[in-house]
Amino acid sequence: MSLPSLETLFDTGLPLVLCARPWARDMLAGLPPHDFLPMTGKWQQDRKTVRNHIRTSHATKTPSRGLLLPDSLSSALVYRLAGLHCAGYRDDGRSLLLHWPINKPDTPMHAVEHWHYLTCEALLHWGYTPARTQPSPRLHLPLTATHLALAASLIAEHQLTANRFVLIAPTATGLHKGRVKVWPQFDALTRRLQQAGQTVIMSPPPSEVEAAKHAAPTAVLLPPLPLGGFAALCRQAELVICNDSGVSHIAAASGARQLTLFGVTSPDRTGPWSPDAAILGTDGHWPDLDIVENNIKALLAGPSSFTPATYHA
Repeated sequence: MSLPSLETLFDTGLPLVLCARPWARDMLAGLPPHDFLPMTGKWQQDRKTVRNHIRTSHATKTPSRGLLLPDSLSSALVYRLAGLHCAGYRDDGRSLLLHWPINKPDTPMHAVEHWHYLTCEALLHWGYTPARTQPSPRLHLPLTATHLALAASLIAEHQLTANRFVLIAPTATGLHKGRVKVWPQFDALTRRLQQAGQTVIMSPPPSEVEAAKHAAPTAVLLPPLPLGGFAALCRQAELVICNDSGVSHIAAASGARQLTLFGVTSPDRTGPWSPDAAILGTDGHWPDLDIVENNIKALLAGPSSFTPATYHA
């Protein structure tokens, strides 16, 4: 969901250094040239990584400044201790760690808009006029030849046909306010789709394989892919069906046709950023199986017969 923010930053022509967890490196490999610093979540190690980069950039006379999209206190602390002047949202106890503390917008926003607003405000503080004052209505994740080849190889290996399979992601890590983020009917849905002649596949990350097998035991289990390859696989699916999870945003970024199911989170805040994405469910109300199945049938019949809508229980 940070892609529109990155697009706006790339517009400035400034050299960019992306700091993120190691898995993001492959997914972002198709972006314009940039440096990448892997973050571990361990503040001492991350401070050292950032500090070493700052010393290198100072040696090349390239000024460094930071933009912190996460709202966490720990992220601000890491970069402050590394000696990097940063912009970020003002929050309790966090403002003192930021060189450019920015007030959060008064009106509720989607996460994409929330981060893009911060990006534009930071650029204004730095003397730049943002070329894009609003995020693009679509996420644009450029896929590399390697990403596309990985997906094509997996499709061929399992004797699948592009745009003739349904990709499900029946898992979601963590809890939201103590509630499970997984729609509980993936097994029944998978069996119904298979009875209707659909090939249903899944390719969960290694840490979620057992959970995926438990949630949808009859789905075709493909081996895990790096995120770039998984994004390419999403693009080749006839439909991606997922929870409100990272897969939902990867599918949106790849331009896949998708259906995202909500039950414990808000679509207004974290829904897929795509005008073509279908959403069912609300915060506190999972959609029932029949409604999901009927909407999938409409989606698979063709985009003209389906109007994306939110189901209110």
